[in-house]
Amino acid sequence: MLNNIGLPGLLLIAVVVLVLFGRGKISSLMGEVGKGITAFKRGVKDGSEELEQDASETAKDVTPETDKDKA
Repeated sequence: MLNNIGLPGLLLIAVVVLVLFGRGKISSLMGEVGKGITAFKRGVKDGSEELEQDASETAKDVTPETDKDKA
């Protein structure tokens, strides 16, 4: 069904959505979507930094002092 939608069909859908919701609501909705994406990216970045920090704290050298001199 969706495989046959061409450029004229997409333009018609865009015009109908614009008429139904108005330009103001669509632009505010897109602004909210942008804020959500930004917050998601920030959360992923903070989570990965936290994981790296935890990994660096747990990865410690446990080689006995007597064996360190041999290396």
